[in-house]
Amino acid sequence: MKPAATPDPLAQLSEIRAIMERSSRFLSLSGLSGVGAGVVALLGAAAGHFYLQSEFPDGYLRLLSASPVERQAALPALLLLAGGMIGAALLVAFYFTRRRTHRSGQTLWSAPARRLAVALAVPLVAGGLFCLRLYLGGDAAMVVPGLLLFYGLALLNASKYTLDEIRWLGLTQIGLGLLAMLQPGWGLIYFALGFGLGHIGYGLLMYNRYERPGAAGTSAA
Repeated sequence: MKPAATPDPLAQLSEIRAIMERSSRFLSLSGLSGVGAGVVALLGAAAGHFYLQSEFPDGYLRLLSASPVERQAALPALLLLAGGMIGAALLVAFYFTRRRTHRSGQTLWSAPARRLAVALAVPLVAGGLFCLRLYLGGDAAMVVPGLLLFYGLALLNASKYTLDEIRWLGLTQIGLGLLAMLQPGWGLIYFALGFGLGHIGYGLLMYNRYERPGAAGTSAA
């Protein structure tokens, strides 16, 4: 009679660690949702550029030095555009992430997912209100830097509940926000870089690392 095989302690520890991560972190965030959100941001930046060009002689640059009356006149359209971008990005994220959780047999609205949502929402709501006050108070040049900074902080705050790549995306947004503070006239360009190309780049990285058939992290996620 052959003796029973001795369990590998390292394999057991790895399995325990994987179980603990799945119970404390939302690991089914889809990279394709980041790609979709980035495409939405690029389209929104283009729409904002053409809208401002139609309203002001120098477009975005003229908005930065516009009078309070002119800024308030443009605010409803800008808020409508922002709301449409946020809604479209959330729908894209919901679709691809739900598809991934369904394929992996996990629950979309799990306890880690709820903690992730709260960790994101608090800095985002506070940052959005702060940037609205900047716009109304005559410091429109700091709105895009503020959006990038608060979004980066929100990603950093939420990264402990999801994939590690989110932390680096957050640091990227913070870096772009700081650069945008030094070049306020390039606000739309930094917006497109951060919310557009940043999302697309990290989304493709996450997809290739965790979701692409044969990827090393496919089974773990």
